[in-house]
Amino acid sequence: MTKRLAAIALLLSAAPASAETLREAIAAAYATNPQLAAARARQEALAETPAQARALGRPTLSANGSAGYDRLGYGSSGNASVAADLPIWTGGRVRAAVRAAREDVAAGAEGLRDTEAAILQGVVLAYADLLYNQQAVEVARVGIERLDRQVEEARSRFNLGQGTRTDVAQLEAQRAIVVANLADAEGALATAAAAYRAAVGQDAGALVADVPPPAALPVDRAQARAAAEASNPLLLQQRRVVAGSAARIDAARAEGAPSLDLTGGYGRGLIVGDGRTRGYDAAASAGLSLRIPLLTGGLVPSRIRQAQATNRAERFQADATQRETVRSVDAAWATLSAAQARLRANVDGLAAADLALKGVRAEYAVGLRTTIDILVADQSYRSAQLAVASARADVLVAQAALLRATGRLDGRAYG
Repeated sequence: MTKRLAAIALLLSAAPASAETLREAIAAAYATNPQLAAARARQEALAETPAQARALGRPTLSANGSAGYDRLGYGSSGNASVAADLPIWTGGRVRAAVRAAREDVAAGAEGLRDTEAAILQGVVLAYADLLYNQQAVEVARVGIERLDRQVEEARSRFNLGQGTRTDVAQLEAQRAIVVANLADAEGALATAAAAYRAAVGQDAGALVADVPPPAALPVDRAQARAAAEASNPLLLQQRRVVAGSAARIDAARAEGAPSLDLTGGYGRGLIVGDGRTRGYDAAASAGLSLRIPLLTGGLVPSRIRQAQATNRAERFQADATQRETVRSVDAAWATLSAAQARLRANVDGLAAADLALKGVRAEYAVGLRTTIDILVADQSYRSAQLAVASARADVLVAQAALLRATGRLDGRAYG
């Protein structure tokens, strides 16, 4: 454990001063991401559908008026009326429509959760990629500084007759390779910074490399599967879609049921002609309106069969979504386990590479090692540093994938 901690410290010491955490990046994206804001607005629009469905069973009141002019000599005329309608029995239409609308809203809420998770997963991916590229740039810079000192030492040994021109040339060639690596790393860093800016909504500073594991991570695969069964948003969304399609079967059946309304109205007319104003007697009415569908040309039975077929399709889709959920959880768990094992191995490798480089340099000072030995040890050390940085980034990405698959990737996942 001490060796691993020392190796991690070696890598972190090569990184720029830390300032920005993953939690801060997620908070910024959560507050400012336009795609997330658009998804929230669409969900707010969808949330109005139950109220619209309930309105079908509530009383309505309307006022009508008209006015006109008659060229045949009758003069101007006008009328005004008020009509009211109160549904008493809708045959289950309203109840089914409200049920379907509520399920649609619930399905939309789960879809919004998945949209949030997808955006936050993109933030983690952008953070991990930028973090790796920041460390790669710093590793190359430190490597160049180390090789500069080695080149100066080789030149001094050459001037004293203790080394050869070949030794100097080999170190200079290695330095040129690392300079080229630095140029590539800086280009990749600029690309990663642009992706981070698009995902988070702001420019990145120096990122914190040590990201604690999210507390919501499952401890084993069985727990991960159980969490996905209970919380995976795509699976829960599809279950809501199934319930909504079942409500639409009842709505289709209700189209063939009788309906009863209480109706009423009040109206009055007025005519103006020959300088006189005459009014008609006011009229008022009240009654019951009964509608019984007797023959619909097969429309209602067809809609029932259509709704039933749609419901079967959605149930099959729910089974497929459940299988895909289990697959995604198993894949995410396997990827995370592999990434963690690779990180542990690479940390051990970095500690060994650091010890080897120090040993080779000490032995070179007393003539027991050649310049080639130093070059090999230096290259191995830089490769080990990059391997640890890459593995740490892979762990972050795999953790986010597992959290999303289990329905636990939200704004609180990283503290």
